[in-house]
Amino acid sequence: MLRITDRIAVDEQDFEERFVRASGPGGQNVNKVSTAVELRFDVARSSLPDDMKARLVTLAGHRLTDDGVLVIDSREHRTQAMNREAARARLVALLQQAAVRPRTRRPTRPGKAARERRIGEKKRRADVKSWRRTTRRHDE
Repeated sequence: MLRITDRIAVDEQDFEERFVRASGPGGQNVNKVSTAVELRFDVARSSLPDDMKARLVTLAGHRLTDDGVLVIDSREHRTQAMNREAARARLVALLQQAAVRPRTRRPTRPGKAARERRIGEKKRRADVKSWRRTTRRHDE
């Protein structure tokens, strides 16, 4: 079980890990050992709450396939175990981010002082423009 929050945990059967050969540094080891990890998490079939699934889909972006499977690829370390831990940590971080409910926006109105400042500023601008109009006529 991967613990996401106090109340939410993901069973290890809900995601699948595939090990593939990684590119980059590693010498001959890179050609022989499959160190890169591709973690696949089916969002639709998971036991997560529906609102969390919806937030996860928007957070996942390009990492989500057309089938609704979240793919996390980790190949930054030279060992399979470290890449596996990194991929799981990224999954947990993404799920924790999706678990946070956004605060609902309560509509507010400007206060009396703010309205008076706005009206006062509009009057000052109008006075400046009217002053420009009258001075221009005298110049012509």
